[in-house]
Amino acid sequence: MPNSIIVRAQPGQPIEGGDALPPLLRRLFAARGIRHVDEVDFNLSRLLPYTQLPGIDQAVDLLVQAARHQSRILVVGDYDADGATATAVLVRALTCYGYQNVHYAVPSRFQYGYGLSPKLVEETHQRYRPTLIVTVDNGVSSVAGVAAAKALGIQVIVTDHHLPGKTLPEAAAIVNPNLSHSNFPSRALAGVGVAFYTMAALRSRLSQEAWFGDAEPPPIKNLLDLVALGTVADLVPMDANNRILVDYGLRLIRAGRAHAGIQALFKVAGKQSSVASSSDLGFAIAPRLNAAGRLQDMEKGIACLLCDNQQEATLLARELNALNKARQVIEGNAVDTAWSKIAHQISQRRLIHKQGLCLYEPDWHEGVIGLVAARVRERVGVPAFIFTRAQDGQLRGSGRSIRTIHLRDVLADIHSYEPDLMTSFGGHSQAAGISLPEQNYPRFEGLFHQTVASHMAEHANQNELFSDGSLSPDELSYQTAQCLRTAAPWGVDFREPVFDGEFVVVNSRIVAHKHRRLTLKFRPEDSFYVRAILFNAERHAMLENALHRVHILYSLEADNFHNRQSVNLTIRHIQAVD
Repeated sequence: MPNSIIVRAQPGQPIEGGDALPPLLRRLFAARGIRHVDEVDFNLSRLLPYTQLPGIDQAVDLLVQAARHQSRILVVGDYDADGATATAVLVRALTCYGYQNVHYAVPSRFQYGYGLSPKLVEETHQRYRPTLIVTVDNGVSSVAGVAAAKALGIQVIVTDHHLPGKTLPEAAAIVNPNLSHSNFPSRALAGVGVAFYTMAALRSRLSQEAWFGDAEPPPIKNLLDLVALGTVADLVPMDANNRILVDYGLRLIRAGRAHAGIQALFKVAGKQSSVASSSDLGFAIAPRLNAAGRLQDMEKGIACLLCDNQQEATLLARELNALNKARQVIEGNAVDTAWSKIAHQISQRRLIHKQGLCLYEPDWHEGVIGLVAARVRERVGVPAFIFTRAQDGQLRGSGRSIRTIHLRDVLADIHSYEPDLMTSFGGHSQAAGISLPEQNYPRFEGLFHQTVASHMAEHANQNELFSDGSLSPDELSYQTAQCLRTAAPWGVDFREPVFDGEFVVVNSRIVAHKHRRLTLKFRPEDSFYVRAILFNAERHAMLENALHRVHILYSLEADNFHNRQSVNLTIRHIQAVD
């Protein structure tokens, strides 16, 4: 990130009841606003009650009625990891509860686009003849799709977490913590979290009505490995409630009690599930699951999550792994083209780093433009939108933002200026997507620059990089790394610990053609050294010579390679020390 400065977190207030915590964890939790040790107690009994979710009673009423009549139910998901895990949660729960006519469908991003569209309603009606559609991770903006379903006599339950527009669909029930009248204390539930809460409420009602007879109701908490994966993958804020959901899911995975598909994905990713972390879910498992939705459709990913046979799950996970490798190649080529475009703009003095950046290439693969936007955002340090031409002739844009700029608010402002500019838009604070006619692209680009610049004017320090301070040589240990790995589910708004300090570069070499492996010491005369990795840094002049002093921002990674316990530093930012 250009012109970045490292800012150390200020010490937080002492944590009440936190004396039993290790000193480093007390420091980290306090800096993240934890005031009482109960806030890092991840017992499921501390989950917010589902009774406060708006629309939950109406949704459960309809689902109970569907159970009595064994109605045909169609679960309509989304083509990302959140949507896939939410689909798996609903299908697994309903089937386990005794529903006999449950099917699912996920729109292809290339044919149907996002959400419950009229075209998807028509085609699934012909195939499944559902009497009830339940959306997961979508639906709150599907006004036309819900209307099309109603016209066919199909009732619709919307379960979603996205921000609603001015007009809500006329669904029979809408379960969404972000509705304007919602009193649910957490607005941060992912789509899979809303699906889980809905199934928990249904389980309770069915139990009250003796649906399960004398048998114990099926345990809903066994689905929390799926909830953990979808929650981490969707980059929703890791508030107290989400930390409980994710922590229990990680405990299932570490104990070898995850579903066969998740176990298989860990294996093909080369990760040890016994020490699984939220970072593993976000950077190793989710990309392999998402690859299906990016390059083909999410059917294969959902099939993996629904599979109970370990051998079959492994075969599906290997196919997802192969898709992910293909995705990496496609993404890499697109990123190279993006760098060329950025270099050209710089040479023409058309790139203004204080404004948002838009890039358009008609042949970029629609499934990777969000990933390219993230890479561009990281390098340029401003919100970025990447566009390509979709099959319907419209432009599809995927955007990623920086910490201080709410991307959907930017799009909402643009929409207020020119309501007919974008065909559709939606998203979150850090990620968003739009569609627009190709002839509108130049106007959007100009408005995006202006609007981002006005938002940035309110945040002069957008290039600050936050650090949790320094670590001593004794703290740069495998034990510290393992403690941090499992201490809490880290994520958005509960950021993974990063530290900073000055080191001497003892040696530096290129690995895998593009990354740099470094050996670092605090001082040249020290016998203690630590290994570090700087990704995508094959050309880094300051690292060509040994004994160069650098200031780095880094995270700790525990390494068990060949059963040898060691610690590595993953460098997030590096600068020379004069």
